[in-house]
Amino acid sequence: MIHQKSAKTLGFPVDVRTLVEYNHGFAVLCTNSKSNEGYPSGSVVAFAPDADGRPIFLFSKISPHTQNVKKDKRSSLVIASKEFKGPSDGRVSLMGTTSIVPPDESEAVKALYMAKHPGAFWAGFGDFKWYRMEVEEINFVGGFARAGAIAADKYKEAKPDIISEIGMQVASHMNDDHQSSTIAMVEQQIPGLGVSEALITSVDSLGMSVKVARTPKAGDQPQQFKLRLSFPRPAVERKDVKGLIVQMSREAAMFMAAKEAAKEEEVAPAAE
Repeated sequence: MIHQKSAKTLGFPVDVRTLVEYNHGFAVLCTNSKSNEGYPSGSVVAFAPDADGRPIFLFSKISPHTQNVKKDKRSSLVIASKEFKGPSDGRVSLMGTTSIVPPDESEAVKALYMAKHPGAFWAGFGDFKWYRMEVEEINFVGGFARAGAIAADKYKEAKPDIISEIGMQVASHMNDDHQSSTIAMVEQQIPGLGVSEALITSVDSLGMSVKVARTPKAGDQPQQFKLRLSFPRPAVERKDVKGLIVQMSREAAMFMAAKEAAKEEEVAPAAE
């Protein structure tokens, strides 16, 4: 699709840092099993990223994953996007080594963790210790035909997209009350696509990701896929997002009105 080649995106490093930052704070930690040597072990764990995107954990000394990383620090953390519902949604695997945090850093990592998990009362229990993953390799899947590896230094340098933090609130409002406007925006930017459904799955500073459904004219099998709608200019704060979407909605409505008027003009001579 030619339009999508020029659609504005954040780029993989920012995409991943954003996904990790605004995830709900739970992911699957994969470690090498101590009790069943040679087998991988998966655990659902809570985490919070630090300023460099390194996951911070709070582990009980009796947990199997704690025993595993004490023997073999090599581990991976599989994180899905907050809005994850299926293979067209983003997920990332962070690989590296997980070690106990030095005592002099404990208070700093505790503050980060408690900001993400304010109900973690067990943070004061004596048998829980702070751990941190040093990220060495990153594999990202952003959906169909969007996947690749990211260098650790690029991941560290990237900063989360601030608009994405409130993006799902905007998306929910549009999906609940203004889906017809989203369909019109898709038709304006990609004329002739003919979508019957358009649900915004994420909003960032450069635009929106939209999951659309259509039935091609040449077939009867429905299709569902994601596409990007770019903003006319970057959004730097919440009110910018509202203003840009209102502008795009109005322009799309004018486009659809002109399209309908053109159809009526074509039909009129034939009726005469």
